[in-house]
Amino acid sequence: MRIARRVTKRVVARVFCIFFPLLLVLWVILVLYPNPEKLVVSVQRLIDPGVDAAAVESVAASLPSDPAAIEDSVLENIPYCYDWEAYGVPWYFPTVNEVLQKEAGDCKGRALVLASVLEAKDIPYSLNTSPIHVWVDYEGKEETSLENQNAGFYHLDPETGERSFGLPSIDVLETMDTFWQGFWPPMPVERKVLLIAGPVILTAARVNWVKRATARDGEEASDTSHRTT
Repeated sequence: MRIARRVTKRVVARVFCIFFPLLLVLWVILVLYPNPEKLVVSVQRLIDPGVDAAAVESVAASLPSDPAAIEDSVLENIPYCYDWEAYGVPWYFPTVNEVLQKEAGDCKGRALVLASVLEAKDIPYSLNTSPIHVWVDYEGKEETSLENQNAGFYHLDPETGERSFGLPSIDVLETMDTFWQGFWPPMPVERKVLLIAGPVILTAARVNWVKRATARDGEEASDTSHRTT
């Protein structure tokens, strides 16, 4: 019975050590996304954003036909907020109705509403995505450091259905800083604690099991040596 317990403990320890990296990844994902479906859905919507002209039809009717004026109105009426604040996750691609319900959103939500209004008013546009930004292009729009042809890696033309990918030309340090500002500062304190505590506990458990296994192997080797002599 004692031997069986030892074998079981060894097996558990080895399995834990083998799957340790996977456990760390799963822990991080579940802390950031308690409902992983939000992450899956967001990736799908990044490729197919789900522009919804019907959802903004009443709003579009009261707006002018100048796309720049429409964009100004959308940005004014949908204040910027991080996904942590609006949806409780670090990165989420919402639907138009979700943005309208929250009455706030980050670049993804605001771009989606703008695209939907332009769609409702039959104004040509395209959707562009960079590693840190999503924006809408239309005729006559001025380029900025964030919104220009070189910054995007994914381009969607809803009129033709054409999708294209490219290698973005971006400032790596600026990209990392922008990502960090949207990831860590707005994260709820309890999630920060869980994100840090989980890996620490798992690492401590792994180190403890490895030490125990090493000690047991040493004891068994010593016992075997004594029996031999």
